[in-house]
Amino acid sequence: MQKIEAISPEAQSADIVAGNIAQLKALFPELVSEGAGGITTVNVDILKELVGDKTVTDVDEKYGLNWHGKRKARQLALTPSTGTLRPCPEESVDWEATQNLMIEGDNLEVLKLLQKSYGNNGGQVKLIYIDPPYNTGKDFVYPDNFQDNIKNYLELTGQVEGGAKITTNTEASGRFHTDWLNMMYPRLRLAKSLLHPQGAIMVSCDDNELPRLILLLDEVFGEENFVGQIVWQRSKKGDAKLIATTHEYIVCYVKDKGAVLEQGVWRRPKEGADEVLAKYQELKTSLSGNHEAIRTAMMDWYRSLPEGDPKKSHKHYNWSDDRGLYFAADFAGPDDGRESRPRHDIFHPVTNQPCKKPSTGWRWDEEKTNWALAQTPPRIHFGPDETTIPTRKSYLFEIDREPYSSVFYRDGRSATLEVEDLVGKGWFQFPKNTDVLSELIELITKPDDIILDFFAGSGSTGHAVMKVNSAHQTKRRFILVQLPEPTGKEPYKSICDITKQRLRKAGDKIATSAGLMKPDLGFRVFKLETSNIRAWNPKTNDLKTSLFDHLDHLEADRTSDDILYEILLKLGLDLCIPIEKREIAGKQVNSVGVGVLMACLNESIKMVEVEALALGMVAWREEQGTVGDTTTVFRDSAFENDVAKSNLAAILEQHGIKQVRSL
Repeated sequence: MQKIEAISPEAQSADIVAGNIAQLKALFPELVSEGAGGITTVNVDILKELVGDKTVTDVDEKYGLNWHGKRKARQLALTPSTGTLRPCPEESVDWEATQNLMIEGDNLEVLKLLQKSYGNNGGQVKLIYIDPPYNTGKDFVYPDNFQDNIKNYLELTGQVEGGAKITTNTEASGRFHTDWLNMMYPRLRLAKSLLHPQGAIMVSCDDNELPRLILLLDEVFGEENFVGQIVWQRSKKGDAKLIATTHEYIVCYVKDKGAVLEQGVWRRPKEGADEVLAKYQELKTSLSGNHEAIRTAMMDWYRSLPEGDPKKSHKHYNWSDDRGLYFAADFAGPDDGRESRPRHDIFHPVTNQPCKKPSTGWRWDEEKTNWALAQTPPRIHFGPDETTIPTRKSYLFEIDREPYSSVFYRDGRSATLEVEDLVGKGWFQFPKNTDVLSELIELITKPDDIILDFFAGSGSTGHAVMKVNSAHQTKRRFILVQLPEPTGKEPYKSICDITKQRLRKAGDKIATSAGLMKPDLGFRVFKLETSNIRAWNPKTNDLKTSLFDHLDHLEADRTSDDILYEILLKLGLDLCIPIEKREIAGKQVNSVGVGVLMACLNESIKMVEVEALALGMVAWREEQGTVGDTTTVFRDSAFENDVAKSNLAAILEQHGIKQVRSL
């Protein structure tokens, strides 16, 4: 039976450095060698030769974004976390059924802990949206501790005394940009590992750090994966001495642009188009497919709409045939002076005479024209006789999607009012508009995708996911991460309290209008904490007591569920994976993911109980029809003696369960 200790790989988050080295070794074995003591080294000179670089040295100048502390920030991202996430069912909504996560903690450590569970297979997250501190001089920047970021987090949130504090980053600081870059860089590095190969990241910002943010994202994601810079106008007027800034930005990159394009282009519904098509279907049914009557009714309906109604912008779609609602669009060739434009004859279907041609010739060649005429119904629209130039039929249902615009206006005050309605006034400034976030979620993700926001704030992203799921009956999931920054007042003691309350109230509001098909409106709350597995930290003046204290090296104040969810994290299982519980031989046994993991974390297993417990677990595994290997985990200190532990492991292995671990 293998024992898992604090220094074991199973007790830590993913080792990103080891993964990088393994990939290099697989591609170029000559790069990697092992020296004395098993220390792995990478030969940089060989790497330069492999990429054809015969002149560049480490001291040569090169283009890029550099700042003081960049090397340490990179190392910080690569250092595994030994922390854990403790489950809090009492603060959650619909714990048993929900697939959504709300995690309280420093997002740097949380991103590390999520690597095994959500970074496998190239990444599980389809969209990352973040609204990080804009570094205006008034908002705070997370002061990371390069030695112990878990301790740093506990100090920031007042859980231990002394050390780092959350402070504003004023422009007077000599490290104004540097502190912000050191905060963002490791988090973006870790975020990329969680992103699906076809996934995208969207980052809100303003002019304060936009130039540096783009260079930073270029470095992390590659400038070839830059998609666009969206300008979001949030108000019509502003107060400024020189230029009134009434906008901010959303910068978008993808993990792999080629992979993204393989799955299809991004398109959003044209505003009002769905409603127009619904009206058309209604008239088509009521008028029994009489296309002349449908056209008259459609034009009357368009005229009845008020000015400014988005449906009215589609009023040119008023013709109808058996295929659908269409616009008789010009298909004359562009007036570019080319004499070689197609000028073939198109014959009128009634008079059988050649129709009048546009002066610039046709946009389509004769082959495509013949194809269009051969369709049922034809895709060319004719006038009453040959004296009218034919046009092409542009069907609304075929072009009711459009690219997302790089510039748009949406009043920022509506988002503030939405949050105030849910949590009260004065609690959260400048929340993001859930309608905008919903549009981005629909643009980029599919019905079962995961959306991550590790600067969750008031929870706008989670709220937006709920709204999208409710509107389209989908099962998108969200993972929110927020530092429990103290507010210093009641009733919300921290920003996380605001986030959770906003999600609860938003879910309640959506539930009242969702009808019978309610989406997932719940969320599981987890909180960042030090590992349940105590590291060996002896008292030098009393080694005897230290040895006895460490016989059970699990933290005394932790529950079985605390330990179970740390096992899930460290083994790379989803934090919302189904867990069943059963009593076997008087002990509680947890079956995770239909037997992928079976854990008995009782504090006592006697010799006489071993056989019944082991055989009961084997029988339950067979009953579930578990596919693949099963890992079993027990408390090491629970066994009455070493013989009991050995016998249990032997029985399990005899029945095909070879992965037997103890904590």
